[in-house]
Amino acid sequence: MARQSRKTKRAAVSPSGKEKRKALKDPLVAGAAAGQQPELRTQLKSMLVRIGLPVAAVWVIGLLIAGFSLSSTVQWVGIGVPAVVTLLAGLLVAWALRQASKAKGVAGILSNVQTAEDRQAALEKLEGTYKKSDVAAVFARAQLQMQEDPDKALATLEQIDLRKVMAPVADEVRGQRAMIHLLKGQLGLARQLVDSIELKRHQEPRSRAMLAAIVAETWARSGQAKKGLELLALYDPEDDDFVQLRPQLYRAYACAYAHTSATGPLRRVLKRLLEQDPRLLGGFLMKRTHPLLQREAKKLLERSGAVPRKMIVQRRQ
Repeated sequence: MARQSRKTKRAAVSPSGKEKRKALKDPLVAGAAAGQQPELRTQLKSMLVRIGLPVAAVWVIGLLIAGFSLSSTVQWVGIGVPAVVTLLAGLLVAWALRQASKAKGVAGILSNVQTAEDRQAALEKLEGTYKKSDVAAVFARAQLQMQEDPDKALATLEQIDLRKVMAPVADEVRGQRAMIHLLKGQLGLARQLVDSIELKRHQEPRSRAMLAAIVAETWARSGQAKKGLELLALYDPEDDDFVQLRPQLYRAYACAYAHTSATGPLRRVLKRLLEQDPRLLGGFLMKRTHPLLQREAKKLLERSGAVPRKMIVQRRQ
């Protein structure tokens, strides 16, 4: 009776074989939701500091020139130049506030997406609320499309003209496009994109860490695994600021460890991915995956019982 009771309890909390097979069939795109916009307050604080300090310096210099000069023309220039700079800074702040407000609205639309029906409703709302050229909305549409059709998401991101957007935004577009190319095994195209990314111009920690993970994975899979590990060492996946980025960071670590034949660290990273979601390991069972990474992911899935052995074999074919 006691044994039967334990079996009944395990059955109540453990998913069935059908549920496990369904879970593995439903691919999970690591990091797809990681490219969320920073909080509005953080954006504004950073922007005001970067703009306010130079404007204040211009005013100090201008007032000093006007105060010590006996020429009325020089005095007018000393005051006029800071005034013009202040006006331009104000226009820039107003534009940035508008963009931040849009980003916050887009994030609100994405926050309630849980099912395929939710994704479709969110896509319709984005199309009805924002212009097709709105960068924040384009990012959001691509994120939603990524869950079902990476090719469609890639086509959406390619609509953004990298020459007409700010450099940090262009980097984020390159990063998202590179991530899709990595998932499709198109290393050459991913490498072309990440080689143009400048991490130094990204001040927001989460945005920089997300891009670093994509860059490091690309380096690792294209012959520079040690360089990728050096970059990843700057970002601790267990940092509280990187909770949403852990799948992307651990995935990059797994690729780098596999390509440097570091079996022990690779196993530890794969266990962390398994704890988050077995589907994160399922992606390593596909073709074009490093043999060591594929073998260790398969072993771990089999031992964990998260996915039936028969299903794992089928996915490798």
